[in-house]
Amino acid sequence: MTDVEWKELAEEIDEYGCALTPRILDPGACRSIAALYDDTERFRSTVDMARYRFGSGEYRYFADPLPDAVRQLRAAFYPRLLPIARDWAARLDRPAPWPDRLEDWLAMCHEAGQTRPAQILLRYGTGDWNALHRDLFGDAVFPLQVVIGLDEPEADYTGGEFLLVEQRPRAQSRGTATLLKQGHALIFTTRDRPVLAKRGWSASPVRHGVSAVRSGRRHTLGLVFHDAS
Repeated sequence: MTDVEWKELAEEIDEYGCALTPRILDPGACRSIAALYDDTERFRSTVDMARYRFGSGEYRYFADPLPDAVRQLRAAFYPRLLPIARDWAARLDRPAPWPDRLEDWLAMCHEAGQTRPAQILLRYGTGDWNALHRDLFGDAVFPLQVVIGLDEPEADYTGGEFLLVEQRPRAQSRGTATLLKQGHALIFTTRDRPVLAKRGWSASPVRHGVSAVRSGRRHTLGLVFHDAS
């Protein structure tokens, strides 16, 4: 994380609602995390997306205790994203309930009835995709989240671009597509973000998804900074 230019990333997130970091995990670490998918004891539930009309493919929610690598990544990102979250709240004249420590924020989630870990490991095969959605599990919400590519596009899979669609105030939606390289992290908007309109700052709703994987297999790790109910 020391090589990440956080000021530049914050500016890019402000402009587009998302920003891609430099490589933060080497290929070996990516393969180790992806391999956890087959260790079913690590997870509290598995979701078949086609069954719920979420798209096609499968993902799993980690159980407590989280694997060390997942826990450490979430803990490393939280203090870097916290200033952006607080700044957005100020612009939108909203409360900023997030304390300095991730542990304290998770305790607040638990008090609100959101007690289950929301960290996700996703696996897509050929033809799989993810419908536009938001990862909201209750009233306690952190406004940014992270997805990390665990496979190498064009080598391990083709297609499967990460999609972000923003409903701009009194305008048509704007889409952003990002190809997630192995070991790189994409920081993106969880629910909405501030955009400057004629009458001041306005909340612009955002959803995210994944385009169809055309060949191969795609794994990603999703880091969510609020727990689930």
